[in-house]
Amino acid sequence: MHLSKKCSAFRVVLSALLLVALLQLLYLSFLSKFHGKQQRYRYSELFGGSRPENMDHPERNSRKERLRYSLSTGGIFDNSGQYRVYKNLIKSEQNPANNVLTLATHASINNLHHLEALVERWKNPLSVAIFAHGQDVKFGTALVYALSVLCPHVQALVDFHLVCLSGETASFPEQDHQHFAGLDDCAAVFSRLDSHRDKYKNYVISGNVSYPNNLLRNVARGGAESSYILVMDMDMMPSADLHRDFLAMVVRREPVPDQVFVLPAFEIRHARKIPANKAELVQLYQVGEVRPFYEELCSRCQAPTNYSRWVNGHVRGDDALDVAYTLTWTDPWEPFYIGPRGVPLYDESFKQYGFNRISQACELHVAGYRFAVLNSAFLVHRGFKIQGEFHAKKDEENKRNRLLFRSFKEALKSKYPLSSRRC
Repeated sequence: MHLSKKCSAFRVVLSALLLVALLQLLYLSFLSKFHGKQQRYRYSELFGGSRPENMDHPERNSRKERLRYSLSTGGIFDNSGQYRVYKNLIKSEQNPANNVLTLATHASINNLHHLEALVERWKNPLSVAIFAHGQDVKFGTALVYALSVLCPHVQALVDFHLVCLSGETASFPEQDHQHFAGLDDCAAVFSRLDSHRDKYKNYVISGNVSYPNNLLRNVARGGAESSYILVMDMDMMPSADLHRDFLAMVVRREPVPDQVFVLPAFEIRHARKIPANKAELVQLYQVGEVRPFYEELCSRCQAPTNYSRWVNGHVRGDDALDVAYTLTWTDPWEPFYIGPRGVPLYDESFKQYGFNRISQACELHVAGYRFAVLNSAFLVHRGFKIQGEFHAKKDEENKRNRLLFRSFKEALKSKYPLSSRRC
């Protein structure tokens, strides 16, 4: 009798446990279906147009249709016929009439995660040219659209342009559900881009595809609707308030024809926070946490900037941005600068590593431009550039581009027959 009661109690407990387990399974099934509905709703928010709730987002639908139209044009081929260019794939909400200075930059998809910090620091118009290849064409198109929809600060300030191989085409990412799973907000989009960062380096793209850096610079420049343009790489950061201070300077100064404004470039250890102003940068410079850009790889390429003169130049916190000194270009200087939109374009024959920026600086010199170094503005590259960390074909590419640079310099003699300047 006693044993029978124990068995009955055991059955009751077992039944209760089974019931609890069944309820848990039903609850998990409900959560899974609910999450799936959330994802489908998020996807519908991004791309749907037929659901009633989407009719409340005319602006979003308008952006979707503009993207669809941009892609439907098929883009245009570059001068070499090797690349397809989708200009203004995504347009920002900025008013071009009020724009004096645009930051123009470029990257492959694996470096696009840097955009988050760059937009936060710059807070003004940007023109971004993206290179994508293979599956990244579809992935890049989808993520750029998600950025423009889910990130208000990106939507307000950034114009996106897409470059891919001529044999590839970008398509409207309406069916790419897998790219949008979990993208609930702006942070999630940048997190997805961040997870893509180590796929490859710009110069090591699958299939031995060349990274067309100068084409990308020109595409980004061409998308800038402003009087002045700052062209820089995506993994660099400008000093804080550069845009505001530069606008105040050009209002104050008489315009000088054929002049560009040089921003001394530095490298900083990865662990360090990017300095906001010259005082912070000089402190880090003095203890070796910041050093001149390319100091280990090609110190001659930046030495004409005269870092000691710039660092020791006294600037108080309330001093206005201005020209500290003016330099004449010397080989092989490749300065970063703010220039009027009419400066010569970059030569698109240069791809991969070597001579892509030197060639353009050389042409500026031959064309008669002067280089005015600003007293307190600067650029900082995240991380020290170290010889051993570069891709295996760097030296081979550099050698090939050196030969190309020789013929480029000869061509400048014909392009500027009245100039006495040479590279």
